[in-house]
Amino acid sequence: MRSKDDARFREFARSRALSLRRTAYLLCGDWHLAEDLAQTTLIKLYGVWARLRDSAVVDNYARRVLLNSWLDEQRKPWRRRENRDGVVPELPHSDPVSGVSDVLVSALAQLPARQRAAVALRYCQDLSIFDVASVLRCSEGNVKSLTSRGLDRLREIVAELQMAEGGL
Repeated sequence: MRSKDDARFREFARSRALSLRRTAYLLCGDWHLAEDLAQTTLIKLYGVWARLRDSAVVDNYARRVLLNSWLDEQRKPWRRRENRDGVVPELPHSDPVSGVSDVLVSALAQLPARQRAAVALRYCQDLSIFDVASVLRCSEGNVKSLTSRGLDRLREIVAELQMAEGGL
């Protein structure tokens, strides 16, 4: 890669790393995995950086790579073998930089993958319906459906979490 492309990539990575990490956290709910996903995304982007020119294309491409990396991570055998019905011994500490509540992260974690991605990209990253559709590679109508169902389910989950906290 030429030094001009290297400098452009470094600037992109510097300016977008935090945003990628936050988006990854909204998808996976784990700061350590989110950091790994952001790094994986940047590594994959570096490999094709010379072919990317338009900044809007780069941002959408980065989100798509991040989403695919997260989905690939979920498919790994050790993720499927985890027993997720036990009690967690300690609560994770929230990152003060994120600005995302623990209730939202817990609720997002209970949504199906595509609904979670649609809601996180649309409302937490403030992308347009068109941009979310291009990242998810689906129609705009599908994005509207995914976000509508996701928001309805989020309301139910948050109400359940609040009732559980109030019932303690």
